[in-house]
Amino acid sequence: MERCGWVNKDPLYIDYHDHEWGVPVYDDRLLFEYLNLEGAQAGLSWYTILKKRDNYRKAFDNFDAEKIVLYDQKKIDELLQNEGIVRNKLKVNSVITNAKAFLIVVEEYGSFSRYIWSFVDGKPIHNHFKDLSEVPAKTEISDRLSKDMKKRGFKFVGSTICYAFMQATGMVNDHVESCFCYKAN
Repeated sequence: MERCGWVNKDPLYIDYHDHEWGVPVYDDRLLFEYLNLEGAQAGLSWYTILKKRDNYRKAFDNFDAEKIVLYDQKKIDELLQNEGIVRNKLKVNSVITNAKAFLIVVEEYGSFSRYIWSFVDGKPIHNHFKDLSEVPAKTEISDRLSKDMKKRGFKFVGSTICYAFMQATGMVNDHVESCFCYKAN
């Protein structure tokens, strides 16, 4: 069975590729989780974050934005001591900042999903790449998404992070044509 070239041999990574990456996500909580995990990944490998994902879910109340906006300095200090997550002060604080911005977007649009999917007219973009080297790090759409999210106060949402988020949540299908998941999504 052929997969995209970025997948290593770890069963966790294979499962992520085969069952999650590129599958359209419309659930607000899960979209919020992916957004923050992609931000945590900045400067690191996705594999590093994937191995820590369960720890992130526990540490950040399963990415419940309504709980996260109430975090105080004691909770932030606790998070910065948590060896199960990336203990970067800017990244930890960005989750709280993003929770506030997320809730404002939900109030404005009725759901975060409606907001985020509006950038691709509500349906996945199916790309047709033969080789991993053809897959871009960012696009015009991720540039627009990044700019809009920054304007709304989100952190760790540069265009490259936004494009990785779009790939992970199925807003774009970037499985290479030879990958068995290419036609499945």
